[in-house]
Amino acid sequence: MALVNPFQTSLVFRLSHRPSKQNSPPVLLCSLSSQPFKQLSARGRHARCGAIADVKDAPSLDHKDEEDHKVLVGPSSQEELRGDRDVADYDWTEEWYPLYLTQNVPDDAPLGLKVFDKQLVLFKDGNGELHCYEDRCPHRLAKLSEGQLVDGRLECLYHGWQFEGEGKCVKIPQLPADAKIPRSACVKTYEIRDSQGVVWVWMSRKTPSNVTKLPWFENFARPGFQDVSTTHELPYDHSILLENLMDPAHIPISHDRTDWTAKREDAQPLSFKVTERTERGFAGWWGKEKDGSMPNFLRFEAPCVLQNNREIVDKNGEKHYFTGLFLCTPTGQGKSLLIVRFGTTKRSPLAKLFPEWYFHQNASKVFEQDMGFLSSQNEILLKEKVPTKELYLNLKSSDTWVAEYRKWMDRAGHGMPYHFGHSTISLPKEPAVVEHAPAGLVAGLSASLPAKGGIGSMHAPNLANRYFRHVIHCKACRSVVKAFQTWKNALSAVAIAMVALAILATGRQWKALLLVSASICSAGAYACSTAIAMNTTNFIRTHTGDSEGLMLQISLRFYASHS
Repeated sequence: MALVNPFQTSLVFRLSHRPSKQNSPPVLLCSLSSQPFKQLSARGRHARCGAIADVKDAPSLDHKDEEDHKVLVGPSSQEELRGDRDVADYDWTEEWYPLYLTQNVPDDAPLGLKVFDKQLVLFKDGNGELHCYEDRCPHRLAKLSEGQLVDGRLECLYHGWQFEGEGKCVKIPQLPADAKIPRSACVKTYEIRDSQGVVWVWMSRKTPSNVTKLPWFENFARPGFQDVSTTHELPYDHSILLENLMDPAHIPISHDRTDWTAKREDAQPLSFKVTERTERGFAGWWGKEKDGSMPNFLRFEAPCVLQNNREIVDKNGEKHYFTGLFLCTPTGQGKSLLIVRFGTTKRSPLAKLFPEWYFHQNASKVFEQDMGFLSSQNEILLKEKVPTKELYLNLKSSDTWVAEYRKWMDRAGHGMPYHFGHSTISLPKEPAVVEHAPAGLVAGLSASLPAKGGIGSMHAPNLANRYFRHVIHCKACRSVVKAFQTWKNALSAVAIAMVALAILATGRQWKALLLVSASICSAGAYACSTAIAMNTTNFIRTHTGDSEGLMLQISLRFYASHS
């Protein structure tokens, strides 16, 4: 997945014999095609190396450029070829950002969230109405998301100030009885909308919200449409996440056998056709080159919405709709929150046999399979500090959407806090803030919200921990883990009791019956432990034969089974 402009000057290394001496060793020469033998900059053009015994017999540079042009993504317009850039009228604050799945917003606790570097707190009041404030108490700047809900009001746990409605302060315990609450003791608010099961926030506090920009997904409004929705907190930039999600070519390799559709032997050239380019994104069709058709329609829409749609006509002529929807919220430098929604009007009968939590843990596994690649990619982009055209090599047959996305960043990136485009970059003005987990038991419990009381390393805030990345954001999976833990403990206790009774029993038949019952209970407890591990243990690649990695995986599973 990479992007390169093959029309830009390229670097060539050549091994040439010195003409002045016979049998002299070859010399490594470095040149730029338009300016021969100039020194290469630290982050210069892509290098192409070739040992050439005789320069006069070497193929021309133009010929090699032509070969590259056949496979690499190039300029998409004459303006780009000339180096001109079309700048969009874009302001990142004047957009709707996906905050959370409505069904997973806690009923009895505030929820701390972020959009870029803006810290927000989302909560439900006593009437079940959603509110979004700046996550900062006006008193002494404590996080309101570390507070609690009291009679539908949001209370700061530092000094007990309480807020309601449009951010009005309604209680200050330390204020004298005859004193009025200062009018300035209010919290900044943000407008939110609950649309199609997702809570969206309008980030501008100066410009009125534009409801025409609020995304609407046609397939999700169709009769009979069903979806499986999950939330994942990920340790890399949202632009890298979007790149990954709009890259169908990596699926057979990176996610080989993760489900029944991904197989590495299916890796092959793909065809792409861009049909729309606007200030707000792009869209087009794609499919397998060998099939000669492009049945999948992809659309990216600012600021962070990606959807892949497909229509399938069954043997009876009935049309069915499928959507893969990805809502990628930037939550700071090197961090993002992803809401994934896969839906269809005709669900596979096989899928109905599996519980919903199985699909959730499988989705977590998919993102864990890519996590190492994307985290390192994020690190290199920040370290190199150059546009992606200096670093990427994008193929026409796999990376067209990635190229389009980075070129869109060229047009709109000036209106973002930071960006890495195809030809342009703007680095973050402020260094990333690393937040450490609070110390102490009570603070640990608070930090695990909305998990509600998780104790132990499985529940410690850590983006490398599946429990923290997904389970605390999912009411269904939290309930499942809690239920399996309860059953595991109960079955283990019964098994121990059965063994004890078998020891005390005098008759052989009773001993055998009790021991068989204990075995069944032990098997049930083991099954519950396996289910807990599936929901809380990270996927670790062991194909390299790394014994340490294998032992780590075994240790994690053992711990999850016994925690």
